[in-house]
Amino acid sequence: MARRGLCDHEFRPRPGDPQTRRRPATYPARPRGRFPDRGQAMKKPVMIEIEEAPSPAEAAPIEDMPAATEERLEGRAMQIATRLGARRASPIVRFFWRATVALVGFLISVALWRFIDGLFATHPILGWIGTGLVAAFALGALLIAAREIAAFSRLARLDKVHKEVSEALSTDDLSRARKVVTHVSGLYAARPEMDWARKRLAERTDEVLDTDTLMGLAEAELMAPLDAAARLEIEAAARTVATVTAIVPLALADVFTALTANLRMIRRIAEIYGGRAGSLGSIRLARTVMTHLVATGAVAAGDDLIETVTGGHLVSKLSRRFGEGVINGALTARVGIAALEVCRPMPFRKLQKPRVTNLIGRSLTGVFGKKDD
Repeated sequence: MARRGLCDHEFRPRPGDPQTRRRPATYPARPRGRFPDRGQAMKKPVMIEIEEAPSPAEAAPIEDMPAATEERLEGRAMQIATRLGARRASPIVRFFWRATVALVGFLISVALWRFIDGLFATHPILGWIGTGLVAAFALGALLIAAREIAAFSRLARLDKVHKEVSEALSTDDLSRARKVVTHVSGLYAARPEMDWARKRLAERTDEVLDTDTLMGLAEAELMAPLDAAARLEIEAAARTVATVTAIVPLALADVFTALTANLRMIRRIAEIYGGRAGSLGSIRLARTVMTHLVATGAVAAGDDLIETVTGGHLVSKLSRRFGEGVINGALTARVGIAALEVCRPMPFRKLQKPRVTNLIGRSLTGVFGKKDD
């Protein structure tokens, strides 16, 4: 019999009790052809459709990843020169420099007065000699100031004619257009090389009865030879900047060359179109050109320009200095085109504006490559 423990419901059989013997388990036989229960879940086969891979002709091209050490060609020298030229000083800085110049001038004047007074007190002859030298210096300063004022007046006259041309084109007034053409022709009255173009324009002006046709005729007769001369100046400046950048290994030599070459180019372009500028006028004109260049968003060389001019990444891999020289030359050409637009008394309408690729291609022919026979 089984014993009862502390709890009535607890049953603990003895180890030797026959009731504790285990019997083998029996299971009902399954008919043939049936799977186990765990396999009954797979009732239907699963079909997975795989899309066909695109052919090599239809596949997207794989872009070349630039090397880790490869840097982008961007014309560092011309970027620095353009930013320096376009930067405008704040009113506080301008007031400081004006006050500094006035103070230095006052101190120099007082020192000269005391020096001449001392010479008169000790040696009257030396005092008179010093007075004559100071008078010669003052006369030279006045002549330079008069030349700068005349240069500013020529630039102002050029700007005035440019505005008159724009207004005449917008109003479509034939009588006003004839007066404007006369003013444009008068800019080159003192230049013998423009006499033939001015005579041809004067002979054909009365035959034209349309404003646009008259302006186109004036542009073709007067501006065509001037544009050709301006292109030569731009090509020369671009060639100089590109050559110095590619050959000279000094750090700031390319920046200095870019600044001087661009200032010289801008001054000569202004002289070609009748706006001869002095030293201060050249600085003002250069700042105007750089500001125009920044405003039009043409400072940085675009990808199309770099790829077209330098031939992609091949140039940078072969010679980085060569690539920088080409880009600096291209940016110099852009500065020249901006100077041409600023100094030209008539906008481009009938004649085609110069392109950077054409200018840089002609300027670098024979410098970095062989000239075709």
